[in-house]
Amino acid sequence: MADEEICSGPVLAPVDFSPHSAAALLWAAECARRFDAPLLVLHVVHDLGAAPGYYSKTGDEGYLLRLEESAEEMLDEFLGRVRRDHPELDDVSELRTELVVGLPANRILEVAARSGTRMIVMGSQGRTGLAHLLLGSKAERVVRLSPIPVTIVKAEPPLGAAA
Repeated sequence: MADEEICSGPVLAPVDFSPHSAAALLWAAECARRFDAPLLVLHVVHDLGAAPGYYSKTGDEGYLLRLEESAEEMLDEFLGRVRRDHPELDDVSELRTELVVGLPANRILEVAARSGTRMIVMGSQGRTGLAHLLLGSKAERVVRLSPIPVTIVKAEPPLGAAA
């Protein structure tokens, strides 16, 4: 792969509407601005019907459409809040959003490959110990499987919160 190909794609910022993903979005926006690159903000609607332990009626895709519509509204509200609190986000030359359905880590990597992403910037809660073993980590999976650089950003804890 030529250097021009590596450096020509967008910066991908997967978001889940958490404070960690807001912090990652700001970091990704700064990277995009410095690289003079587009910023692709991605939200993955977790398809519960495709996950083990969940039930869905075959042929009933209506539930998924409602999830997607709600997620799209939430993504717009999330971006609106972040833009209101951080007007520097508007300095990014090109900001696109995308909404996909599936298992988050897999879909993040698929979108990154399809869009020619130069780097992924995502938030992480940084769970450790038993919670990490039981729940797994989308961020860790993306880091392990990604062929391109991944930056993990954690939000600062609120003042007075236990670290």
